[in-house]
Amino acid sequence: MGVDAVVLSEWFDEVGRDLPWREPDCTAWGVLVSEIMLQQTPVARVQPIWLDWMARWPVPSALAASSQGEVVRAWGKLGYPRRALRLHAAAAVIAAEHGDVVPSDVDTLLALPGIGAYTARAVAAFAYGKRAPVVDTNVRRVVARAVHGAGDAGPPSNTRDMADVEALLPLEDAPAAKLSAALMELGALVCTARAPRCADCPIYDDCAWQHAGKPAYAGPAKQVQKFAGTDRQVRGLLLDVLRGTEGPVEKARLDLVWHESGQRDRCLDSLLVDGLLEQTRDGLFALPGEH
Repeated sequence: MGVDAVVLSEWFDEVGRDLPWREPDCTAWGVLVSEIMLQQTPVARVQPIWLDWMARWPVPSALAASSQGEVVRAWGKLGYPRRALRLHAAAAVIAAEHGDVVPSDVDTLLALPGIGAYTARAVAAFAYGKRAPVVDTNVRRVVARAVHGAGDAGPPSNTRDMADVEALLPLEDAPAAKLSAALMELGALVCTARAPRCADCPIYDDCAWQHAGKPAYAGPAKQVQKFAGTDRQVRGLLLDVLRGTEGPVEKARLDLVWHESGQRDRCLDSLLVDGLLEQTRDGLFALPGEH
């Protein structure tokens, strides 16, 4: 039971999505930008903004030379805009300390600001073809079903999850990197959380979950992220005002976006703390570096 690396990699070659950051001429910088954007954001929303960013900032030094405000503005509606500031900070270090080239070594990548375990390994694997266990929600679900016979993955465990995927990877770099991409694609397209398309699965015959009779997931309930009425929604509405305006605005403009003043002011304060907004000496509000 488990994952046939050759079968799954051949499947990926045939049906893998044609995405711009998978093109042979895509730089490691392009891969890094895509990985940061794709965190918690669907491919369809990322692709047009990624294309705009790469046209505007084809190398890290180009992004680093722009203001934080420009970067937050260009992030648009991708959500979780602190990711834009993290990319900006990482670009500055890559430009200054790594000759404007994204490092290929996992430990060096991890030393960059805002780059965590998943992103560092994804860049090593997908930009440089290295053997590195890349674990996201999709990969965890595929492993839970195909290897462990469970309906879904339980709570994340970095050590266990990494070891699970590491054990599946071929020893050579290139086949291991290909399998990392294939595992992720299988979880995204076929082995989905709801209504998995088992009839289309290339490793169906070896899947432990299928052999066990596809038992329902019986682990801890997963938290469902709501959006309406949350601080995240209010923060986004406040940022939208600044993104759609040239220069600073009065607080009265921001007060119009949300009826509940306590929540609105709390969210405004959190945007200031996160460096996504700045307050001018005369009490106006602006995107960072735009006043």
